[in-house]
Amino acid sequence: MTYAEARKKVRSLAQALLDRDLSAERPLVILSGNDIEHALLGLGAMYAGIPYSPISPAYSLASSGYEKLRSIISLLTPGVVFAASGTTFANAIQAVVPEDIQIATTSDAVSGRPSVSLADLMALPETDAVDRAHEAVGPDTIAKFLFTSGSTGLPKAVINTQRMLCSNLVMQRQCLASLQDEPPVVVDWLPWNHTFGGNHNLGMVLYNGGSLYIDEGRPTPAGISATVRNLREIGPTIYLNVPKGFEALAPFLRKDRELRETFFSRLKLMFYAGAGISRHVWDELEAIAYDACGERILMVTGLGATETAPFALWCDHTMSRSGAAGIPSPGMELKLYPVAGKLEGRLRGPNITPGYWRQDHLTAAAFDEEGFYRLGDGFRFFDPEDLSKGLDYDGRITEDFKLATGTWVSVGPLRAKLIAHMAPFAQDAIIAGLNRGDVRALVFPDIDACRGLCDGDANRAASDLLRDEGIRKRFSILLRSFAEANPGSSTTITGIVLLEEPPSIDSGELTDKGTISQRAVLEKRAALVELLYASSSRKLILL
Repeated sequence: MTYAEARKKVRSLAQALLDRDLSAERPLVILSGNDIEHALLGLGAMYAGIPYSPISPAYSLASSGYEKLRSIISLLTPGVVFAASGTTFANAIQAVVPEDIQIATTSDAVSGRPSVSLADLMALPETDAVDRAHEAVGPDTIAKFLFTSGSTGLPKAVINTQRMLCSNLVMQRQCLASLQDEPPVVVDWLPWNHTFGGNHNLGMVLYNGGSLYIDEGRPTPAGISATVRNLREIGPTIYLNVPKGFEALAPFLRKDRELRETFFSRLKLMFYAGAGISRHVWDELEAIAYDACGERILMVTGLGATETAPFALWCDHTMSRSGAAGIPSPGMELKLYPVAGKLEGRLRGPNITPGYWRQDHLTAAAFDEEGFYRLGDGFRFFDPEDLSKGLDYDGRITEDFKLATGTWVSVGPLRAKLIAHMAPFAQDAIIAGLNRGDVRALVFPDIDACRGLCDGDANRAASDLLRDEGIRKRFSILLRSFAEANPGSSTTITGIVLLEEPPSIDSGELTDKGTISQRAVLEKRAALVELLYASSSRKLILL
C-alpha cells in the first residue's frame, strides 16, 4: 500500500472512530498482531487524536485464564475492540470484553456481539470533523497506551504522547545518520504492541518515508523459515532484531548463499535491542558478512524502555561491542545514582512518559524527586578515564541479591555469562541464591541442540532426553569449566537443574515478548530450588 492510499483510508477510519465517540476514556483496543489493517487503524486513531492500545496477541491466544487481558480491558474501558479474525479471537472476546462493546474485524464477525467490518469503516466518507479533530492534536495528545511486558506483575499502561513519539524519532534520525541518506527498507517481525517494533521500527519507516515489509516469521524453530523466505526476496538497508532473532538467523545465513547475498546486498547497519547479544553470535555474523560482501557491517544497539518511547541511550561506531549501552541521545539527561552497589540510570527528556494510565501510585514510584524516570537498570563506565567510550549494561537493580555472607550477586551479567558459556545447549537460565551460601541456577535447555549430544535415541520426549548420559556429561563439563573460570563466591555456579517444563505465559514466567521473568520462575518453581539446595553446599552438582 502506498502512502497516498494509506492516507485516504486513514481519514475514513478517523471518521469512523469519531462517529463512535472514542476518546482517552474510551480508546480503541487492538487484539491482533501486525498487518496492514492494524497499521491503518492505529494511524486513523492518532490522526483524529484518539488513543489506541495494541495488545499482545498472546494474551488472547496463548493464555487459558485471560488474567492479563482481563486486567487490561478493565483498566482501559475501550469503546471499540479490533481483531483481524473474529473466529480466532472469539474465545478471548467472549471471556473478557463487555457485551456492549462493538467488535471490528477484518473477517468473521464475533457471534452474538455488536460487530462491524473494517472494510465498511474504510469506505466511510470523511467530513469536516476529521480536519477539526486533526487540527486539535498537539504535543500532549495521548497517541497510544503501550503495556509493559508484565515480568514484574500485571502489565502497566504506559501513556505515550505525541511529544514522546515525535521527539524520539528526531533523536533516532540524528543518531542513525544513514536514515538521512535514503529512505530505509525494513523487513521486520517485531510486534507493534511493544515499543521496539511499534514505536522504534514502524515509526522509523514512517518518519523517514521508507518501506516496511511485514515479516510473519518468528525467531523460533517453527517460525524462522518464514523469515528466511522473506529475506531471500527483500534485502533490507537496516536490519533490526532481538538477539535471539540474530541467533536463529545466523545458521541460515551461513549455509544459504542466496539468502546471504540478498541480505547483505544493501545492508548498512544491524541493530539489536531487548537483551545482550552473545559474543559467539556477534563473531559469527561478522564472519558471514565479510564472506558475503567483503566488509564488516556495523552492529550497534541502544537502550530504552516503554516509558522512554524507547530511544534513550545509543551506541555509535566506537561502541560496537557486546554489552554496550552507549551514551544519552540528543535531548536526554542521564543521572547515575548509587543503588545497591550499582549505578542506576535515571532519565529526563521530552520522550519520557508522563506516567501510567489510571495508576497514579505507580507513576509516583517511577520518578525521583527531580523528575527523572528510574530505569531500574545498572550501568558502569567502559573506561572511567574516558567517558566518551560510553556505558556498559550492568544488569537489573531489582534482580540482584545478597548471599548469606552479605556478598552481592549481580544477576544480569552472571546470567548472560552462564548462557553464553553453555551455548548453544542452554536457551536461558535463572539465577538462585538469595540468603544462601552459594549461587545455583535453573537452566532451560535448548532441546533441539541437546539432541545432538545423545548417546541413545535423539527423538525421545524432552523428559527422557534430559536424562541421557551424553547430555548430562556435557552439562557437567560445562558447569565445571564455568566454575574454574569464575571462582569467586558471587560469580561461580555450584549447581544446576535442567528444566523439563518450558516457561509458561499463564504463570507469568514468560512475558508476551518471549523474555523470561527471573522472579516468576523462582516463585513458581520454589520446590525445585529447594531440591537443588538440598545437595551439600559448595559441591558441583547437576540435577
